[in-house]
Amino acid sequence: MRESEASAQIRVAAAGDVHCRASRRDQIVRSFAELPGRADLVLLAGDLTSTGEAAEAEILADACRDLDLPVMAVLGNHDWHAGQAEAISAVLSAAGLTVLDRDSRVLEIAGTEVGVVGAKGFIGGFPGSHLTDFGEPALRMAYAETTADVKGLARGLKEVSTCPIRIVLLHYAPTEQTLEGEPAGIWTFLGSARLACPIREHKPDLVLQGHAHHGTLEGCIGNVPVYNVSAPLMGRDFWVFELAPQRQPAPPVH
Repeated sequence: MRESEASAQIRVAAAGDVHCRASRRDQIVRSFAELPGRADLVLLAGDLTSTGEAAEAEILADACRDLDLPVMAVLGNHDWHAGQAEAISAVLSAAGLTVLDRDSRVLEIAGTEVGVVGAKGFIGGFPGSHLTDFGEPALRMAYAETTADVKGLARGLKEVSTCPIRIVLLHYAPTEQTLEGEPAGIWTFLGSARLACPIREHKPDLVLQGHAHHGTLEGCIGNVPVYNVSAPLMGRDFWVFELAPQRQPAPPVH
């Protein structure tokens, strides 16, 4: 690889399901402190807290506050559990993190525009076990929630369409391939094939998700690579991906 090509590589450190809580404070702070020099961008795929308390988000905020790296995140189901999602987002934003919720951001890293589109995602299942827009209002509300995420992804991918590097950040799975290892009976509650529709259409360079602690690291949607970066699955704090403009990412290198 020529030197000019090497300089264009963007290193993305990714993790999901970090589940901050008091007993993990030291480990969380240490893992983030080790990132400078290893990564240019940090992406967190939801379940930032253990029980959805804003006090748990303060641990992550403390770990990132003085980190000289951009950190972007989506919330997960744990972060919504205690009804403090808005407070969690506020705590993280005050510490300099960007919390994405059906929207996008464009960063300039090493002279390259990197577009990140983020949404929590939601449930709905996969071929053979689809939740449909029919029946009781509660089920139709769940369907509508996923619809809003799909629309948010499509809108965000349009907004970053001119970026040489485009990444989708989710919590829930957009493909059943990354759920292999989880009981098939709960896949409907771990993601939705509907999330794959805007990904298939717009073909970002990389899709990251979490949520499936016992799933599979790697899948794809067409030619788009999808990685399940749930920390319990990975068995480490972060995977680091290297991406170059208009090229598929290499496999995780760390």
